[in-house]
Amino acid sequence: MLLIDEELTLKKLEVFLAFMRSGNLTRAANDLKISNVSVHRAIHSLESALRCPLFKHVGRHLIPLESAYVLEDKARKLVQGAQDMVRQTREAAGFSAGRFKLGSLYSLTVKTVPQLIMGLKLRRSELNIDLILGSNVDLMYKLKDMELDAILVALDESTNNLDCQLLPLFSDDIFLAVPNDSPFAMQAEADLAELCDAPFITLAQGYATFRDGERVFQQAGFEPKVAMQVNDIFTLLSMVSSGVGYALLPGRVAAVYEGRIRLIPLQAKYNLQQHIGVVFLKTRERDPNLLALVAECRMYAHKHAVQTVDQKSRVWPQVV
Repeated sequence: MLLIDEELTLKKLEVFLAFMRSGNLTRAANDLKISNVSVHRAIHSLESALRCPLFKHVGRHLIPLESAYVLEDKARKLVQGAQDMVRQTREAAGFSAGRFKLGSLYSLTVKTVPQLIMGLKLRRSELNIDLILGSNVDLMYKLKDMELDAILVALDESTNNLDCQLLPLFSDDIFLAVPNDSPFAMQAEADLAELCDAPFITLAQGYATFRDGERVFQQAGFEPKVAMQVNDIFTLLSMVSSGVGYALLPGRVAAVYEGRIRLIPLQAKYNLQQHIGVVFLKTRERDPNLLALVAECRMYAHKHAVQTVDQKSRVWPQVV
């Protein structure tokens, strides 16, 4: 069995290939951003490791021997194979893959997800993005099982995980959703206690809005009469607009059924906010695809904060 000398390294083969391409020590050194001496040492070290000459010296020039051309052919394949090995290994671990798997709540597809995806594609145009929709609980399971690269969810106790990195995007108030012909539609704010006998539509367990709804109903002191439970927020909105029942929903869905439903602010004693953010594993935080998403999320969070302050300043102008 032929033992490989420890002096035979991929780095030295890369230097050798650079010299064979350029045919000149100085050009090879410039291409690799190293010194001429480093190129010469790498070549001499390869000859020692292989225990045979690769070049003959003609004055100050190195003329390749047949052995050098054989090594060039094999080394090129070896270095390419090593590069493929590194790339495929990183892709198997989800690092800098050509496909990015993003998980999201259904309600965030109205505005947030399209903006983030557009920004991410501008940053990494070659990236293919898979969008997977689900509940907070389901998306967290898939993230921890490395089925997803990042998720856009409500930040709560289910996302409080030592293995995860969280980046807040914005906060969203919970409203009472009613059809336009409801007697509550023209109210400035809703006292939830007045709807203790009304039918309600809710999302299934595992969704952040289901959990937040439970908390608001507890504050109101009653358990709702659930007429229907659905698995996505768009079906829920359709049921509300058709008069099947009322619902508690975040304000970000207002634009979906504008003109067909009304979102009524809850009285201050029932106020509750959802905090929306992006979650990803800490072990992946140096992945270039994730770094691009994080940069885009920070821009989105900043713009949202500025818009919120601007809206409040118009509603409650400062007295100077």
